Amino acid sequence: MTVETKARARPSAITMTAAAEERIAELMARAPAEAIGVKLSTPRRGCSGLAYSVDYVTSELAFDEKIVTSGGTFYVDGGSILYLIGSTMDWVEDDFAAGFTFANPNAKGACGCGESFTV
Repeated sequence: MTVETKARARPSAITMTAAAEERIAELMARAPAEAIGVKLSTPRRGCSGLAYSVDYVTSELAFDEKIVTSGGTFYVDGGSILYLIGSTMDWVEDDFAAGFTFANPNAKGACGCGESFTV
């Protein structure tokens, strides 16, 4: 007797809003020729310990999560995944500032300036 199993598609570690996907498309439209996508990571910096960093990426690493969007390929750093699972990434613009924002259920605190967070 054989048992057939169907693999379920694994959900992405983070969710991106339409505005975030549009911003990724804008970034990729003017990206350096060697860029294959945009990558989110959480380097250690700031007064709370971790910060969000979005940069162009030129190579795909084995443990990075790859998310294909309508605007281009988005990667999440493999070493940062555990800090980001369940997060929502948005792009927000107002009269004074523009930038990616993150609703991260894993963040237990943030510094006063909002540049870094702790888990």
